[in-house]
Amino acid sequence: MENDHIDPRVRNEVFDTASLSAFFGGYCERLSQSLALIDREALARAVQAVEGTGARGGHIYAIGNGGSAAIADHLCCDWTKGTDAQGHKPIASHSLSSNAALYSAIANDFGFAEVFSQQLDYFGKKGDLLLAISSSGNSDNIVGAAAKAKSLGMTSIGLTGFSGGRLKDVADIAVHVPADNYGVVEDAHQIIMHIIAQFITARRLKR
Repeated sequence: MENDHIDPRVRNEVFDTASLSAFFGGYCERLSQSLALIDREALARAVQAVEGTGARGGHIYAIGNGGSAAIADHLCCDWTKGTDAQGHKPIASHSLSSNAALYSAIANDFGFAEVFSQQLDYFGKKGDLLLAISSSGNSDNIVGAAAKAKSLGMTSIGLTGFSGGRLKDVADIAVHVPADNYGVVEDAHQIIMHIIAQFITARRLKR
């Protein structure tokens, strides 16, 4: 979601429309190229942050707008239930987009820019982890939440695309997808989410 009310579709790199096959090929090629360029060290630090938060009994709060909100909801299933293993503390993850009543009350009373940072004021504490997802990296409610997390002593991971925007600079750990297409970026973020979940699970199950 953008804050300047420009239709985000105009920002998308457009692939060859001569045929569906050509478009499909261009899209898949860009996704593959973008995944190959992700900083593996940053991704490793993100895994360490997730594992460390779980081991300490801390909480992970995931945030996003639109498609990124759906990814935030999805990862709470995979990072909590999907990593469950005997002898390990559960990774407690929560999507701050999922409680419609609280979300809309904050938006109504404090403004949409505060829907996540206000919830962090309610729930977040030192040692917790914020997972902030924004393709543009410039959504005010996402960037503001990352700043709030820092003030609370929380670590933040930012999943971004395009140029990375402000979130890339504010987040403690920036996992950037270098692509200029919302679908490609969101697909890559979903893949990153699954990789983190499955990697942690494999380590916990000693596979």
